[in-house]
Amino acid sequence: MKYKAILENQETDGYTVYVPSLPGCVSQGKTAEEAMANIKEAIEVYLESLRERNLPLPRVHEEEVAV
Repeated sequence: MKYKAILENQETDGYTVYVPSLPGCVSQGKTAEEAMANIKEAIEVYLESLRERNLPLPRVHEEEVAV
């Protein structure tokens, strides 16, 4: 399954990345590449936690909007 990750450059240092469809799934890194690698791991841990607790996996529905 694919999840959209939002990568934000922080003014002070590094990057923050989060997954809107997985509330609380957030990570960071000193580089964009490190942050993206970290969020992949965070997604895996997030989903495994849901499976262990027999909770449903989030259904993802995304649409792009142009403004």
